[in-house]
Amino acid sequence: MGKVVGIDLGTTNSVVAVMEGGKPTVIANAEGFRTTPSVVSYAKNGDRLVGQIAKRGAVMNPENTFYSVKRFIGRRFDEVGNESTEVAYKVLNVGNNLKIDSPQAGKQFAPEEISAQVLRKLADDASKYLGETVTQAVITVPAYFNDSQRQATKDAGKIAGLEVLRIINEPTAASLAYGLDKKSNETILVFDLGGGTFDVSILEVGDGVFEVLATSGDTHLGGDDFDKKIVDYLAGEFQRNEGIDLRKDKQALQRLTEAAEKAKIELSSTSQSEINLPFITATQDGPKHLETVLTRAKFEELVSDLIDRCRIPVEQALKDSKLNRENIDEVVLVGGSTRIPAVLEVFKMILG
Repeated sequence: MGKVVGIDLGTTNSVVAVMEGGKPTVIANAEGFRTTPSVVSYAKNGDRLVGQIAKRGAVMNPENTFYSVKRFIGRRFDEVGNESTEVAYKVLNVGNNLKIDSPQAGKQFAPEEISAQVLRKLADDASKYLGETVTQAVITVPAYFNDSQRQATKDAGKIAGLEVLRIINEPTAASLAYGLDKKSNETILVFDLGGGTFDVSILEVGDGVFEVLATSGDTHLGGDDFDKKIVDYLAGEFQRNEGIDLRKDKQALQRLTEAAEKAKIELSSTSQSEINLPFITATQDGPKHLETVLTRAKFEELVSDLIDRCRIPVEQALKDSKLNRENIDEVVLVGGSTRIPAVLEVFKMILG
């Protein structure tokens, strides 16, 4: 039997791992990164791009760059509400089935078909690493996913040429990764703040069996929202000083978005971050440069409303499970955005 990989198919980023010597090993993608953006783009020259290279097209080629597709997988058009209008690409209603329109490819895709491209890349990168073709996988999904969302995720695996052996709840997978299945009768809170979504789950574990007691979350809160706050601040300051709105220039906006993400990551370990974007735009007077320093204090001020939103799902999950914070034995923090010091602070305040 060949190697079975584990895949975290995320809203904004995905990861593939394999068991080696009894321990899970995250496999770096062909570009050398441990995470792969869950983005598929159809370029002007007809090429299909997946991952980091596709993400760069989000600003330059928005109507053919598909991200956050996990929000639509396994759902009918009448179930998504205004979510379909919050993405830059067109989401169509075809007989109450949800389709994603790609003018460049001249096709309409089901969400599973887009997710399959991401899964295919992860499987290909894993195959190169292992030196054998990967045909079997275990895929994680949010605990709140219903049967049709789980089935659609399985279908995406099938389209990608993978036999999906099992679908596992993300909080359960996180707890397994930390070896919490070895514990006897414990209550675990999993706080998962990723790039696009925020999930809180309370689990009870005993004798290797996990039971989800409560789930809560905010499907529109994640690292991307923190980035956008920085972009709006930088663009606003530049407009005040130079009279030019960089958000109207696709190329400038792309550079701003990448700089904002980099600054946010740096501010998790340093008190300030330098942002240098030479030749960001030009007027008849010549080129304009954006040079500034963003402090952690300013960043925390910009994202204070997002930090406050982190409280609500935690309190809701505790209420739904009829537990107090004293009943929580272990806390598992998942997702890159949990590295933000202000997020950690609010979490400590809630759970004491």
